[in-house]
Amino acid sequence: MHHFIDRRPNPKGKSLGNRQRFLRRAKENIKKMVDRSVRQKSVTDADPSGGEEVTIPAKGIKEPFFASSPKGGFRRHVLPGNKDFVVGDAIPRPKGGAGEGGRKASEDGEGEDGFSFTLTRDEYLEILFEGLELPDLVKKNTFEMETSGTRRAGLTTAGTPNNLNLVRTMRNSLGRRIALRRPSQASFQAVVDELAKLEDIDAPDEELQARIAALQEKLALLERRRKLVGYIDPIDLRFDTHVPEKIRNSKAVVFCLMDVSGSMQEREKDLAKRFFMLLHLFLERAYEHTEVVFIRHTHHAQEVDEETFFYARETGGTIVSTALKKMQEIIEERYPVDEWNIYGAQASDGENFGNDSEKCRQILSEVLLPSCQYYAYVEIVEESDEKLLADAEEGADLWQNLRQVEAKFPQFEIRRVAEPGHIYPIFRELFAAGKSEGR
Repeated sequence: MHHFIDRRPNPKGKSLGNRQRFLRRAKENIKKMVDRSVRQKSVTDADPSGGEEVTIPAKGIKEPFFASSPKGGFRRHVLPGNKDFVVGDAIPRPKGGAGEGGRKASEDGEGEDGFSFTLTRDEYLEILFEGLELPDLVKKNTFEMETSGTRRAGLTTAGTPNNLNLVRTMRNSLGRRIALRRPSQASFQAVVDELAKLEDIDAPDEELQARIAALQEKLALLERRRKLVGYIDPIDLRFDTHVPEKIRNSKAVVFCLMDVSGSMQEREKDLAKRFFMLLHLFLERAYEHTEVVFIRHTHHAQEVDEETFFYARETGGTIVSTALKKMQEIIEERYPVDEWNIYGAQASDGENFGNDSEKCRQILSEVLLPSCQYYAYVEIVEESDEKLLADAEEGADLWQNLRQVEAKFPQFEIRRVAEPGHIYPIFRELFAAGKSEGR
């Protein structure tokens, strides 16, 4: 049986083990509150860099323990400071049994005080994305490049000087010298100094001469032992050893495409931003190196920075294919498909000019999707348009063309949203664990 001991230091003034035990015990309530908070969050608060405060019902958060029941049994002790009773006195039990103290109005109506605490950023994201995984709908070896490298594989007794592990070598040397009782430099020098001091005395008597002879004999013995037990012996040497391994590329790029024409008002843009934020946070946890490319379009497309993408205003018509062409150009210039995992996320209100929707279908089918690991399209509709929300077969020309693409490519999915509360459930649906190629 293996025993694992966590020797990581606790945070200042806190017990990490107790905190983790509490999170496991209260995980269901915490999960509900995190899900609720992410639906209500603004875009600027999507990344909890300073942690996230969570309030859960106080009921059920305490660890179970044994205690004497106030409803039965006998008490044969008197608490300190009691001046009215002595051992053996009978007192009436309180009416109603155990007290109910501490009950107040709460958000969920359970009538108890809430318990508030702060989750770290890592804890918050772990709970937020629990059960989600990257879609394995496209063969990974098409988009991931394996490079040769090396990794540490322990120590060995033979090797080249540049791989010498000084710490382990000196530790072995010290242990061997202690075990074989090699005289230390301090003890050797003490004998040398004492002998030199006695030899400087003029006309030594017989006792002093005997002492000098004993020290000379001891010094010879120490010198002989120091020569026999060397400071460094070949048996002490330890060398780092490395073995070859294949390293998978862990780079990803996320393309965020958004329609910023006059038909996209603040409500539509806000919903799109929420989806992009969740996608970015999720992929950031999955890859060591993640880049984000922002493309906004009206009747023409341009690559912009994050501030311009989310907050700058723009007017004009809508030609969606311009954004797809821009994405194609950037991939060809900067992101070779054999080195990068490419993800696309597009948000629009569904409007498009003329027959441009057919051109979008062609670009996605023939150019982009064969290069993409995953691509998600989110169409933002009016809250009052229940027909579009309820029936996926209804929709404008762009939606109908994208449905044809979805039927052909398993790594392409389309969804509709109408309010902030729809974003997180749809995101979890898109990245739910256990998706298969056959869908």
